[in-house]
Amino acid sequence: MSATRTPRIVLIAGSPRRRGNSDLLLDAFEAGAREAGANLTRIVAATASVEPCRGCQGCSKTGACVIRDGMGAIYQALDAADGLAVATPVYFASVPAVLKALYDRMQPYWARRYVLHEPPAPKRPASLLVVAGGGDPFGHGCAVTVSRSALQVAGFEVPDDALLEVVGPDAAGDVSGDAAAVAAARAMGARLVERARAHTA
Repeated sequence: MSATRTPRIVLIAGSPRRRGNSDLLLDAFEAGAREAGANLTRIVAATASVEPCRGCQGCSKTGACVIRDGMGAIYQALDAADGLAVATPVYFASVPAVLKALYDRMQPYWARRYVLHEPPAPKRPASLLVVAGGGDPFGHGCAVTVSRSALQVAGFEVPDDALLEVVGPDAAGDVSGDAAAVAAARAMGARLVERARAHTA
């Protein structure tokens, strides 16, 4: 990457609730990334007009999704990104429907790699912030696994130290009282920018 080019980081807010706990963590992450000198694009899954995948296999023929909706702009943002961060609450041990729809629309990336056999590009760095209210006997591991699966096929990788799991906050704004979690999110934002710089140098 040129010394003059600013790292491009895409942030995805996965909650259908605005200003909830995962949004607040993403705000802290964004602040850290901005201080580190990133060019930031924030995508709100709930307002991105992304239809569910139809399972039509059209992308297995062309490498492109047949649906024309808000996902087109998201593909462009992802393709141009040097790094990615996703923040999500946990709904029934996984991610909310609005985020899962976006994840499922990553299928063209899978088709290009495993059906059309396009050569893989080096994985770009990503971060994942997960907020679980707690109390579900099935935990929140599925939310992490689903996210890592979708992000990997889209060309991103979440190392263990780029995963923030906060268990307990439930009512909107609860996470604001967890100073350690907010600080960790902010530090992760700065760290992702540095990794993006190193990855593209």
